[in-house]
Amino acid sequence: MAKPYSSMSCLIITTFTLLHLIFPSQEVKITPPPLPILPLPNYAQLKWQQRELIMFFHFGVNTFTDREWGTGHENPAIFNPTRLDANQWVDTAVQAGVSLVILTAKHHDGFCLWPSKYTDHSVIRSPWKNGQGDVVQEFVNAAKARGVDVGLYLSPWDRHDKRYGKNKEYNEHYVAQLQELLNKYGDVKEIWFDGAKGSNAPNMTYYFDDWFAMVRELQSTINIFSDAGPGIRWVGNEDGFAGSTSWSTINRTLLSIGNSNADYLNSGDPKGTDWLPPECDVSIRKGWFWHKSQAPKNLSDLLEIYYKSVGRNCVLLLNVPPNTQGLISDSDVQRLKEFRSAIDTIFSTNLANKCSIKASSQRGGKNGGFGPENVLDNDHLWTYWAPRDEDKDDHWIEFKAKDKPLRFNVLRIQEAIGLGQRIKGHEIYVDGIKIANGTTIGYKKLHRLEKGMVNAYSVRIKIIESRAIPLISSVGLHFDPFWNSNGQVK
Repeated sequence: MAKPYSSMSCLIITTFTLLHLIFPSQEVKITPPPLPILPLPNYAQLKWQQRELIMFFHFGVNTFTDREWGTGHENPAIFNPTRLDANQWVDTAVQAGVSLVILTAKHHDGFCLWPSKYTDHSVIRSPWKNGQGDVVQEFVNAAKARGVDVGLYLSPWDRHDKRYGKNKEYNEHYVAQLQELLNKYGDVKEIWFDGAKGSNAPNMTYYFDDWFAMVRELQSTINIFSDAGPGIRWVGNEDGFAGSTSWSTINRTLLSIGNSNADYLNSGDPKGTDWLPPECDVSIRKGWFWHKSQAPKNLSDLLEIYYKSVGRNCVLLLNVPPNTQGLISDSDVQRLKEFRSAIDTIFSTNLANKCSIKASSQRGGKNGGFGPENVLDNDHLWTYWAPRDEDKDDHWIEFKAKDKPLRFNVLRIQEAIGLGQRIKGHEIYVDGIKIANGTTIGYKKLHRLEKGMVNAYSVRIKIIESRAIPLISSVGLHFDPFWNSNGQVK
């Protein structure tokens, strides 16, 4: 027989029951993030975007013939770098702040920098290392040793191979070489399909769908570059300049490799159904391959390229060609050091960190997790300021100096693109006066102020048009000592 409850037990139960009635449990309500706006980037595209600066190495028989486009009839014996050192290449890239390097494994001349079993027009027939060398392997080894990711360029146009112009035979050959490169050399993070082809080249149909399917099968986290993606798109020029309006979204159905509208590629499409961000490719020299007569671009030119590529929602792919010795020339190494030092000088200090900050509103209220203070942390993707859904038009975020005025000439704005690209128009006010305006922001927008340095107590960024509520992930106020007030770089 069960024992009856003691008077103490009854008292405890009664007390808890009364407390529950008097103080009912409160459900904690946490404001969720806003819904994304499609299309969205995938994981590989997001990682690529955050690199900002990557490096190209154009190297091959053209290096030794002083040409840009080879004929395909070059004797492989001319390829004989006397001091080839891929470690020096990658060291140069690392010093420039680069985390991905891309090599031209085969350019239009058809000469292969690896010992392909599908052709003897390669390093096999060169005197370099008595025909036993493999530039691609040395390149990959050097990158891996330094924690740098690798990309490869394999030219579709091949001026040497006799199968070119025969659709089935050449596509079989090309896919076979793709399999070699993507099976043999470990992880490859970007594959480059160049749409260039001479006007007198034989008619040729590339089986792009087959190529892309094979690439994805062999490399699950790779980005595929071409005029039309499907991972990364060409920006439409080789100057390194994106459009002042630069959408990561575009309609792939309106693109074709080797025959796309350059203006459309340059600006993208706010109504685009595909996330296909632009990559700005440009060489540090006039040519893509090394030429003794050429010198690297001035620092001022490189900085202009940076502002018009990285500062316009793009990744900058900067080509640095090895010379006939197989080394990056000293002048290029030095210019890259200057370039990296200048970028660090400009952006290492954020004057906004010393400001008080407020916004037109914030999602979820004061403790909702979407306050304006998020734009000053180190996460440029997943923490952000978000206004309330109810506020449809007047969205702004403002910084105020706490004591002395702010002295800056560059303003940086970044969107939380993991939830889609949204902003279509924005304005910048300094002490109540509009000093700049723009359209898209995307991953990063850099305003290098045309009137030069300003001294101000308040800076307001106003969003005037957006596809949905704007999400600002980061803001910076910076001083560029290389930029004169007359709009020229020192």
